Amino acid sequence: MVVLTRATEDYLKTIFALTSIGEPVTTGGLAHELGVSSPSVTAMVKRLQDAQFLERASGRSLRLTAHGEQLALRVVRRHRLLETFLAATLELGWDEVHAEAELLEHALSERLEDRIDAALGHPTRDPHGDPIPPRTGHHDEAWGQPLDTAPAGCRFRVERVSDRDSAALRHLGAMGVVPGAVLHVEQQDPFGGPRWIVLHGQRHGLGAPLTRLVHGRIDTEPVTATRGTEPADPAAVQTDPTAEADRREDQ
Repeated sequence: MVVLTRATEDYLKTIFALTSIGEPVTTGGLAHELGVSSPSVTAMVKRLQDAQFLERASGRSLRLTAHGEQLALRVVRRHRLLETFLAATLELGWDEVHAEAELLEHALSERLEDRIDAALGHPTRDPHGDPIPPRTGHHDEAWGQPLDTAPAGCRFRVERVSDRDSAALRHLGAMGVVPGAVLHVEQQDPFGGPRWIVLHGQRHGLGAPLTRLVHGRIDTEPVTATRGTEPADPAAVQTDPTAEADRREDQ
């Protein structure tokens, strides 16, 4: 029997995260993501397989079993609730909450988890727009379309921003590129140049490392102006940032 230690939970959560963005899960990839040696990963993978939390998908790739995914979602739920709590209650920046939640998620009891959830009004998304898994029932981890594939001339509603890079979050947040914001997408400069967007009356050039972090959906309505909507507050509790953006756009 595998005891759900901090290390075990980190492995399950990391495997879930890699799978959700379509990246193959390999021992080398896990070693890179977790900052540990390949032999350590090999030993943990063997334990997770023996516990039937993990299985081979194809070739060298790994995937969570149904039980392993359920355990991973429990960790993800605690992490995202903590991020939301730290942002909404303690007013930490959306670029700060991820690291703090990483430290706290393993010690959070179910009782305190439920109290935080209730105190926040049962939020469905964290400050980065990531969906918070329910205690029970179906969870949809869909990322939506990345900004770097959005065509010129469209309006792009931001739904999620990856929290992997705190410096990138600070930069995007300063521009207002946060969940709920509507971007007017312009052309991308040739030879690897920036993708230009207009938001809240300001024009910004975003390089590929930034546009790949931003996910959302394209509006089908025609562009009628060269300004973005008022950006959402990334520190606010988001019960449904997309619905909020829709409400603001209709006003």
